[in-house]
Amino acid sequence: MTALARAGNGDRRVIGLVGSSHFLSHYLIYLLPPILPLLKADFGVGYAALGLAMTTFNVASGLTHAPMGFLVDRVGARRLLLVGIAVGACAYIGMGVFANYIALLVFAALAGVANSVYHPADYAILSASVSGGRMGRAFSLHTFAGFSGGAVAPLVMAFASATWGWRTGLILSGGLCLAVWTLLWWNRQYLDDGGRRLSERPAEAGAGRATAAASGIALLLSLPILMCFLFFVMLSMSQGGLSTFAVAAFVAIHDITLEGAQMALTAFLVGSALGVLAGGQIADRTRHHEWVAVVGFLATAVIVFAVGNLHLNGFQVAAAMTVAGVMFGVIMPSRDMLVRAVTPEGSMGKVFGFVSTGLNLGGAITPALFGWLMDQGEPRLLFWFAPLFMLIAVVTVLAARFTRPAATLAENR
Repeated sequence: MTALARAGNGDRRVIGLVGSSHFLSHYLIYLLPPILPLLKADFGVGYAALGLAMTTFNVASGLTHAPMGFLVDRVGARRLLLVGIAVGACAYIGMGVFANYIALLVFAALAGVANSVYHPADYAILSASVSGGRMGRAFSLHTFAGFSGGAVAPLVMAFASATWGWRTGLILSGGLCLAVWTLLWWNRQYLDDGGRRLSERPAEAGAGRATAAASGIALLLSLPILMCFLFFVMLSMSQGGLSTFAVAAFVAIHDITLEGAQMALTAFLVGSALGVLAGGQIADRTRHHEWVAVVGFLATAVIVFAVGNLHLNGFQVAAAMTVAGVMFGVIMPSRDMLVRAVTPEGSMGKVFGFVSTGLNLGGAITPALFGWLMDQGEPRLLFWFAPLFMLIAVVTVLAARFTRPAATLAENR
C-alpha cells in the first residue's frame, strides 16, 4: 500500500471516529423535546417548567464551551472527549433512573457541561489529524454526522417510549454513549490533536500556564476571532428563526396547508444536509472560503426574502426552500475552514470552543426575538430579518478574512 493510500485510510478512520462523536452530540441534544408531553404527564409540571430544563442544558453548555476549549489545548482533546462522553452517559442514565423533575434539572445541567466538550475536541482532532487536502470534506462529514444524529433522535425516542417507556429510552441512550466511548477508546491512538501538552512539560507548566491563559484570552478578543464568533451568532439566528417559525409563517402568508408548510421546512433541512456534503468538496478545491460563504449567504438571503414576499404555491415554496437549504448547507464546511484559517497552531480547542458559544447565544436570542416578530401580526417580518442576519454574516466573514494576520494565513495553507 502506498503512503498516499495509507494516509487516506487514516483520514477516513479519524473522520469516522470523530463523526461518531458528533452524531452522538446532536442525538443527545434532541432526545428530550420528543418526550416533553410524557414528562409533563408523569412529573405533573407545565411546559414552562420543562422548558427550564432545556434552558438549563443550553446555559450550562454555553457557559462551559470556551473553558473546555482551553482545557482541550492544555490536557488534550482525546482525553477530554472521552471524559465528556462518559459524563454524558451518566447524565442520561441518571435522567432515566432518577425520574423526577429536580433530577431532570440537575442531570440536564450535567449533560450541558458534557456537551460543551464535543466541538472544541472534535475540531482540534480533525485539524491535527486529517490531511490538508481533505480538511473541507472532513468538516462537511462532521457536520453531516451531527445533522444525522439530530434527525435520528426523535425517531428512536418515539419508538423506545412507545415500546418500553421514556425512562428506558433515556437509559438506552446512555448506553449508546458508552458504546461510542468504547469505540473511541479502542481506537484512541488515531485521535491525535497535535504535539505535547503543557501538562506534559512539568518544568514549563508553572510559568507557562499564566502566559498561555493570557495569550489565549488575547487571541479570543482579537478582531478576526470576534468576527468569527459574531458569524456563528448570525448563522444560528438566521437558521433558528426559519427552523422555528417558518411553518407558521408559510401558512399565514401563502395559501398552503399545514402539511405543505411542514414539507417546505423539511425540504430546507434536507437541502441543508445535502449542501453540507457538496460544500466539503468545494472547500477542498478552493482557498477562498470567504467567497464561498459570501455567495452562499447572499443566494440564501435572496431566496428566503423572495419566498416571504412573493405569492407562491406550495410546490414553489418547497422548491425554493430546497435550493435555499442547499446554498445554506454549502456554507458550513467553509465556515469551519475560515475559523481554522484565523487560528494559530495549538489553539484550535479554545477558538472553536469560543466561537461555538455563538451558536448557543444565537439559539438563546432567536425564539424570543422571532416570536415577538410573529406576534406583531406580520409574519413577513420573518423573511426580512432572517436575510438581514445573513447579510450581517457576510460582513463578519469578510472582516474575519481581511483582518487575519499574514503569519496565520501562511500557517494554515
